[in-house]
Amino acid sequence: MKILGTVTYALEVPSVANIREHWAKKAARTRRHRTTAWAEMRSIEVPPLTGSVVVTLTRIAPRPLDSDNLASAFKATRDGVADFFKVDDADPRIEWKYAQRKGEPKQHLVCIEVSA
Repeated sequence: MKILGTVTYALEVPSVANIREHWAKKAARTRRHRTTAWAEMRSIEVPPLTGSVVVTLTRIAPRPLDSDNLASAFKATRDGVADFFKVDDADPRIEWKYAQRKGEPKQHLVCIEVSA
């Protein structure tokens, strides 16, 4: 598999499954995650979506999440990457993978890797 592009940026990706917060705060976080992913993807030279690609979303943080919380935490990021490709995130040409690595204390990063 050939890596077409990778981008890493600082952003905390919390588990959103059990957060109890005001709807406006949740909407702002969702918008920030989606637009940041879209903007960061624009900084790398990934060709337009013509064939199948694999997108791996990696969370780097001090503590891990379980697999279902990891996927739900990346929902807005996934939508932002799909926006970059100008498709719906359910498009069968994109295979989504999720990963996580232990970071340093107070280190919160997102790594998006596109490969074909």
